[in-house]
Amino acid sequence: MQTSVMRAMADAVPLPMIVIGPDERIAAANPAATALFGAGIEGRHHLLTLRQPALQTAIAAALTEGRGAEARHVIPGPSQDAAYRVSVAPLGGLGAALTFVDVTEAEQMGQMRRDFVANVSHELRTPLTALLGFIETLRGAARDDAPARDRFLAIMEREAERMNRLIRDLLHLSRVESQERVRPTDRVDLASLISSAIATLRPLAQTQGVTIETTGIDGPLPVPADADQITQVLTNLIENAVKYGGAGGSVTIRLSREALPRGPGIRVDVIDTGEGIDPQHIPRLTERFYRVDGHRSREKGGTGLGLAIVKHIVNRHRGRMRIESEKGQGSVFTVVLPES
Repeated sequence: MQTSVMRAMADAVPLPMIVIGPDERIAAANPAATALFGAGIEGRHHLLTLRQPALQTAIAAALTEGRGAEARHVIPGPSQDAAYRVSVAPLGGLGAALTFVDVTEAEQMGQMRRDFVANVSHELRTPLTALLGFIETLRGAARDDAPARDRFLAIMEREAERMNRLIRDLLHLSRVESQERVRPTDRVDLASLISSAIATLRPLAQTQGVTIETTGIDGPLPVPADADQITQVLTNLIENAVKYGGAGGSVTIRLSREALPRGPGIRVDVIDTGEGIDPQHIPRLTERFYRVDGHRSREKGGTGLGLAIVKHIVNRHRGRMRIESEKGQGSVFTVVLPES
């Protein structure tokens, strides 16, 4: 009777729950718990299923001292570990009840925030250190050295511009994230935005010896969009293709139609003929501050935030983004935006 009551109590709880009897065996496990730990755990000693020391200490405190406790329990997974906060409550001499709350996402978000702060601090510290060093030099040894002063001032200007780009991109990222749940409703001509982005970047392309061309369906191509944000997406992708696609190469913007889950969409492929990207890097390219080649990216003025901003803008527009590349084969960055 006691076991059936414990099982009924466990089944009534939506979270994974295990009841350990006074004999230290698992008396009951609800469906959520068996999905987590596997079937057939009832009747086994809890140590065979719950082996981690912190959780064992909490169970011992509940069973022997009648004292509730909490512990962190980690379950290894194929791609990532799952973390649970386990509440262990004594049952007044009848054993102990364990409930498992999945805190994996919360811990990941906390780690992402810590990494973000660390990355921002690092990215700002480098140019700030350079500026302070050159200011000190200009006040001292280089005070009357005109050639050195001009050289140092040029470097200081470049480092200040780097900080300005970083702060600008951080503000853009914050603004896009705050708007991500609100889909734009204004209809804009995607073909016109592409033409505008190409016109803006043509001087850079000429400097790099890169040709830009468009192929596929002709405009106008009306889509519901924030014109400024989609221009930012197009500019970022085309500029990256020009900068990293190899001097003397070409960049092709190909327009076509592709079905999305909720209807037809306009597909924009930005294709370069550069050295390509190792496939192992592709899943992480839209992470904040992730760079395939950090030194080269900084030299070309990159902040490491551009593709993260692109991803959030595309998400806001309920679109799709894909990256395809192989070493030596160039890269294709694809954005698909719904037509309605």
